[in-house]
Formats: sequence, structure tokens, C-alpha cells
Amino acid sequence: MKRAAIITSSDSGYRREREDLSGPAIREILEREGYQVVSMDILPDDRTMLGEKMTEIADNNLAELILTTGGTGFSQRDVMPEATEDIIERRVPGIPEAMRAYSMTITRRAMLSRATAGIRKKTLIINLPGSPRAVKESLEYIIGALGHGIEILTGEASDCARK
Repeated sequence: MKRAAIITSSDSGYRREREDLSGPAIREILEREGYQVVSMDILPDDRTMLGEKMTEIADNNLAELILTTGGTGFSQRDVMPEATEDIIERRVPGIPEAMRAYSMTITRRAMLSRATAGIRKKTLIINLPGSPRAVKESLEYIIGALGHGIEILTGEASDCARK
């Protein structure tokens, strides 16, 4: 069973002034797809704290997949892409490109997403949008391909060719 960690980036969520709806939406989809959710964290929009949490999960081999939500917009406090870029070893641009392309069929505002994705050690890290609706749309669009990518990353599979 593949393990996943969820990180919500939200100042108000961290202060418990707003309920996190996106993290639970991610969890629901992951569990439906057979992933074991090993952690769910709500952190402030703090680049260092976000990077440290993702590093801890990846470097200690706690999860093969980290999904983040929030912090991908234009606000001065939106720093999730930067925190992710700080700690990844290799970029995976196709994932956020695919999410944006699909989301553009729903709303033009999808072009405003700054989400990124990358690999640290044997962990795939993907930034998802902050709204529960956009999280569901984006994650449901990419989830089918993620399993194979993780299998290649972790060495469970070695061939990308279809049979």
C-alpha cells in the first residue's frame, strides 16, 4: 500500500480560525484509491516550516507521496511552490501542467495557479490548489497516473512501456 502525507498551508487554519476542508477532501480521494494516509498537518504559510515538514517526511521515508493544498496563489503569504522548490531534487513539471490544462476547461482562473511538483529522495511532492472543489477536480484528474510514477520512483516497477 502506498503511503501519503497531506500538508495544508493556511495561516487561519493553523490558528484554528478556519476549518480545513481541502485536507479531508484529499484524504477521501486517497483512501478511495487505496493509499494509506500517514499524516495530515496544517501549517502556517511559512516557507521554512513547510519545507522542513516536507523534508522530514521524505528524508525519513514516511510517505511515497506528499500532497499539499493551499499557498499556490498570488498573495504575499502564498509560498508553497517556493517551499517545495527549496527542497526538491528533481522537478516534475508535467503534473502541474496537466492540472492547469484540465482546470482551464473549467475556469480561466486556473492560469493563476503557481503549483509545482517534484521529487525528493523516493517521495513525490505535488502542490494542489487551496479550494476543496479545485482540489477534488485536480486530484481526481491526476490520481490514476500517480501510482505508476510512484512505482517507478520507488523501484517497484522498471518499465514505462504499456503491455
